[in-house]
Formats: sequence, C-alpha cells, structure tokens
Amino acid sequence: MYAVIRTGGKQYRVAEGDVLRIEKIAGDIGAEVTFTDVLMLGGTDSPKVGKPTVSGARVVGKVLAQDKHRRVLHFRKEKEGWTRRRGHRQPYTEVKVTSIAG
Repeated sequence: MYAVIRTGGKQYRVAEGDVLRIEKIAGDIGAEVTFTDVLMLGGTDSPKVGKPTVSGARVVGKVLAQDKHRRVLHFRKEKEGWTRRRGHRQPYTEVKVTSIAG
C-alpha cells in the first residue's frame, strides 16, 4: 500500500518503511508525527483519490533526525567588477513512515 501526502508545500509518494527528508516540522527525535493531508491511497484493488484529500486517511511516521542539508552557494559577478557570494543551509526533518491507514 502506498499514499501520496502533502507537507511543506510539496507532495511525496510514500510506502511503509520509507525514509524521506521533508521541510522542517516541529518534533523531537523519536517522536511520532501524523500526516492528515493524504491526497491518494493506492496499492489495493482500486485507488482512492481525494477531493482534495481522502477523508479519514492518515500516515504515521517517526522522526529520525532534525538536521540541515549541505550548503548551497549563490555566486554573482557583475560587469562593474564586484562579486557577491552568499549561501544557506536548508533545515529538514528526516521521517520514517511506520503505518498508512485509510
């Protein structure tokens, strides 16, 4: 069974046991997190598609890590002779999907 969930402005196709990195959400390491924005459930006889979400469906996961991605650099050089180098590290939450209920 798989599900399509929406979190952090993005959509993810998940199945039980998947580990994914999503936009940072609140929660300590080892805590359970529940996603109720389930857009689609599949893997059974007929898939359930929500309008916009599937009512009563939820995906439960466990927080594995709260960390930051590698540094992304933005480099800009202008004709006048100046340069600017900036960057940032985007925070993320690593989640392992434990169950899908529909």
